[in-house]
Amino acid sequence: NDEGLVACKIFRTVPAQEIWDTIMTSTYDYAEPGFILIDKVNQMNNNWFCEDIRATNPCGEQPLPPYGSCLLGSVNLTMFVDYPFTDKASFNYEKYRKVVGIFTRMLDNVVEINGLPLEEQRHEITYKRRHGMGILGLGSTLAMLRMPYGSSESVQFTEEVVREMAVEGWRQSLALADEKGPAPIMNDEFEVTPKMLTKCPQLSQDGYKLGDKLKGKVLHAKYSKYMQQIAGVEPELIEQLAEKGGRFTHHSSIAPTGTISLLADNVSSGLEPVFNYSYRRNLMMPDGSQSTEEVSDYAYRQFRRLHGESAPLPDAFVNIEQLSPIDHLRIQAAVQQRIDSSISKTINCPE
Repeated sequence: NDEGLVACKIFRTVPAQEIWDTIMTSTYDYAEPGFILIDKVNQMNNNWFCEDIRATNPCGEQPLPPYGSCLLGSVNLTMFVDYPFTDKASFNYEKYRKVVGIFTRMLDNVVEINGLPLEEQRHEITYKRRHGMGILGLGSTLAMLRMPYGSSESVQFTEEVVREMAVEGWRQSLALADEKGPAPIMNDEFEVTPKMLTKCPQLSQDGYKLGDKLKGKVLHAKYSKYMQQIAGVEPELIEQLAEKGGRFTHHSSIAPTGTISLLADNVSSGLEPVFNYSYRRNLMMPDGSQSTEEVSDYAYRQFRRLHGESAPLPDAFVNIEQLSPIDHLRIQAAVQQRIDSSISKTINCPE
């Protein structure tokens, strides 16, 4: 309702195990139904004060409002590994931050040439200027850094990589706002409603009441639960964003990147582990026929190039068959706290 409350009626109580088994069986048989913790999504949304999100795109990485659109792009992590497979293996954060900065500007430019067909879509993308930067090649990168996927060191590294991407992105948001102006939503005023007070009790604690008006930049930077997490890393940046307004409302999203991972010399996709280090892939040809091709992982090929075909693979070379569901969950949890949209992740479970 207008106060942000949901009317509920209990019709029947059933065992949680029964619901879980039904979901798992249907997921295995049909890849459906998808289900979503929609209250949590709206609670964490950067635009919590002006949007009601009802669904995501098919892969789940992008919750959007009506007519919402988001431009996605991903950074190939394997390109920042120095001295792979050795005791000196390291990740070049200086180079990485520079690329994230340039890439943020590139994605912001894409808003100007969005080419969306509907006027409502074009308004959404230019009013809020959201985009979704992600990563690909994490599994391959971990192998190159000699870290087994899901290990404590791999979780720490993954959290650092995504945190640096997020913070650098918001630094660029501030710089772009100084240079080109903030997203229009930032300078609009929004009246405090009962629904907003229910969603964000902190408004009342800070002395705001019904009918008060606040700029979008304040509601976004200071009262978004996600941006409050960024404030825990770089509080002065958030203060400046609340004062000046950012260039965009959303910066990050982890997509599956299946096709672009193949284009990037077959690095692992998204934040997934390596599917398999060598396998055959089915291809649909232009005439409708099918063929197969041998494909191998980027990190695997680099290791063989450096150490030869007969060298045993190090322990860090793991694939989906060797991982438990908790290995996947550890990585997703490390990423999740730094992403302001959502994540596409496959968790392979044994029967």
